[in-house]
Amino acid sequence: MPGPDVDGRSLNVPLEYTGIRVHDLERAKRFYTDGLGLVPERSGRMRAGGVWQELRDPRTEAMLELNFYPGDPPYREGDELDHLGFRVDDLDRTIARLVELGARIRIPPFEDGGVRLAFLSDPDGVWVELYETAAEELPPTSRPGA
Repeated sequence: MPGPDVDGRSLNVPLEYTGIRVHDLERAKRFYTDGLGLVPERSGRMRAGGVWQELRDPRTEAMLELNFYPGDPPYREGDELDHLGFRVDDLDRTIARLVELGARIRIPPFEDGGVRLAFLSDPDGVWVELYETAAEELPPTSRPGA
């Protein structure tokens, strides 16, 4: 629910996308498309010379913008961004695929309240949370072997 502005009215400002800085645009694009299923959308060049690439999640329509700045811009490895969260169907398989694409496991899989979670970092050091709901939360007819 949107919060009120100073007059008590809702601003109702939608979150359009999350932008992250990357060191290697093609490597980052592969990680998020081949590893997590995001779909490339628009791309372009910034006036300052940088390049941006939009990636859309086909299930949620969430947008991630990859930003590459050539040369030697001020770059801090994920300091401003805590993490990106992705719901996955198979945590172990997803982790294995992302490690193949350059991820580092930061916090190995663990369970918390019926959800399995793990934290990885992408090839640029941005933390990525992966979570999978436990089979017990599925209707009995949807569980494996039912």
